Amino acid sequence: MTVPSEPRRFAAVDLGASSGRVMVGRVSAAEVSLTEVHRFANEPVKAGGTLHWDILGLYRGVLEGLRAAGPVDSIGIDSWAVDYGLLDASGALLGNPVHYRDARTDGVPARVAGVVPDERLYEITGLQKLPFNTVYQLVAALGTPQFEAAQQMLLIPDLLAYWLTGELGAEYTNASTTELLDVRTRDWSLSLISALGLRPSLLPPVRQPGTTIGVHGDTPVVAVGSHDTASAVVGVPAASSDFAYISCGTWSLVGLELPSPVLSEASRLANFTNEGGVDGTIRYLRNVMGLWPLQECMRAWSFSDISELLALAAREPLLRYVVDLDDPVFLPPGDMIGRITSAGGLPRDASPAVVARCILDSLALAQWRAVEQAQELAGRAVDAVHIVGGGARNSLLCQLTADACGLPVLAGPVEATALGNVLVQARAAGVIEGDLAALRGVLRSTQEIVRYAPRGDRGEWRAAAKRIA
Repeated sequence: MTVPSEPRRFAAVDLGASSGRVMVGRVSAAEVSLTEVHRFANEPVKAGGTLHWDILGLYRGVLEGLRAAGPVDSIGIDSWAVDYGLLDASGALLGNPVHYRDARTDGVPARVAGVVPDERLYEITGLQKLPFNTVYQLVAALGTPQFEAAQQMLLIPDLLAYWLTGELGAEYTNASTTELLDVRTRDWSLSLISALGLRPSLLPPVRQPGTTIGVHGDTPVVAVGSHDTASAVVGVPAASSDFAYISCGTWSLVGLELPSPVLSEASRLANFTNEGGVDGTIRYLRNVMGLWPLQECMRAWSFSDISELLALAAREPLLRYVVDLDDPVFLPPGDMIGRITSAGGLPRDASPAVVARCILDSLALAQWRAVEQAQELAGRAVDAVHIVGGGARNSLLCQLTADACGLPVLAGPVEATALGNVLVQARAAGVIEGDLAALRGVLRSTQEIVRYAPRGDRGEWRAAAKRIA
């Protein structure tokens, strides 16, 4: 095959929890670059006591972004996981998708465990038990008029792709987060779905990253790693397979890339998940609360410049106050400052710098614990930690993570998700050939990566971990 020498253009639709954007990637066999052409807000709406995504507003933003992008060779869509829309027999959407932070799944995991024990659920799906997983959302919806009228369930990227192309399907990496997919067969577990009283016919066929979904006008829409973390892991510029990654934003997804799942009882009890990755890999990881608590506090403080806050936080004592960020108390929106202050024993009048330092020390601590556990459970040692996503800009967090892990941290690219999205599209178009290592080689030669060497005594981190154990 002749490899094109001139860069080609690909549109990456990347939807996050607070905003969406359309990026245009210019890709050749030796380089990749990105330009943001449109950004739009993603603001959930509470109606009738239920928290929803404004999916039509998001779709409008996608269309405006694609118009701004101009002619491209293909389009790929990624977003957060687990949430979905329901379609009726005519293909019409039955209401706005419910937000994963809504309280409708309260108590549902225990109900599901009464039908399918947690051990069995993990054996089938390999998934971390999180109260907002799709399986719990669907069981919560059982018996409602909307659910009874539904004929198809589409995860968010698949719903948007359906509106662009008219084609139904479930992209594998996102489907793997539902806790309804068999981690071994990489297809829906029909026995599990039926046991829970759900209809297998609701779930469309699974499709793999790199396949063409359909066309929007004359432009192909290509399945990428539609779970944003799957695309972000493609965008990790690792030089070898012995790396840990942290895709850090609202959530920190901390883990390893493996050839096969880890389904031991120890893995289940540690709440590690086996999610599907591009090229048949397994993203063996754990969700850590990420920058969400800091984001919520900053909204309350009306801090517009995070760099000023980080500079003040850096002057505060190391590990003076720490909290367990894995505690579900930090999951909902609301009075985050009060919850951090109470859990960490901070003074009631603690300054923003003190609260922010507590959050960042605690996040570095949680990320180190996840990296350590992942290595133990998978029987695999790593020689570096890659931080990608928005957290790669946070130099204080990156340095604290290096110090906690006792390993070099390689920060960047910030836009790993969009880069992974366009690289999968480019490979599907024949612009780049090869495996994930080949894609990552292009990243290393074109993207800025900042190295943080570990400093200090790790005994302080071990002592802090014991304080919140």
